[in-house]
Amino acid sequence: MSPRNVYPSTHPLARHKLSLLRRWETEPKKFRELTGELAMMLVYEATQDLPLVEEPIHTPLTTRGALMAEQVGLVPILRAGLGMVEGAWRLLPQAEVWHLGLYRDEKTLRPVEYYNKLPVSPTVDLCLILDPMLATGGSATAAVDVLKRWGVSRIKFVGLIAAPEGIDVLQQAHPDVDIHVAAIDERLTTTADSFPPGFIWPGLGDAGDRQFGTA
Repeated sequence: MSPRNVYPSTHPLARHKLSLLRRWETEPKKFRELTGELAMMLVYEATQDLPLVEEPIHTPLTTRGALMAEQVGLVPILRAGLGMVEGAWRLLPQAEVWHLGLYRDEKTLRPVEYYNKLPVSPTVDLCLILDPMLATGGSATAAVDVLKRWGVSRIKFVGLIAAPEGIDVLQQAHPDVDIHVAAIDERLTTTADSFPPGFIWPGLGDAGDRQFGTA
């Protein structure tokens, strides 16, 4: 059973595409394509509760149509979140995109903010934070902190893979934020593993490096 407000996708195509992403043989071009495709599927699931407003629609006759009643903002966390923007944009072409630069200090595992170009006042009603990996939860929590200070109250996190530890951290800090992912993995790595601590196990490696060919 998933934790409250956490929605791992059960769609067969999402599971298939995630399996291809995990394979080490998947080259950066294909990795980027799969990331975008998965992002589109997850954003579709994350926006099922968007409010609508009825308006007249002129066809050869006249009928009533349902149109989005809110402005959505996409907030990719640099740099790995960039790979999810195009897929999200394909569903929400009218969405605004605002970038946050956060990196994880590899010694403390704490997020460090280095870039923020949000305008003075909110211009959107709902923000979707885009970040492939919800590992320790530090960057996601920091991003929500920034957006709430900005004045946005409706925020959702959309990622590819989450660790239980990261989910716990984000939920404890912001229990009102829904989490939409393709999968919840087993745990975070520790000093007892052959991989550096604080990464998702089994995960798929560093999503940013694999997208941009810098591994």
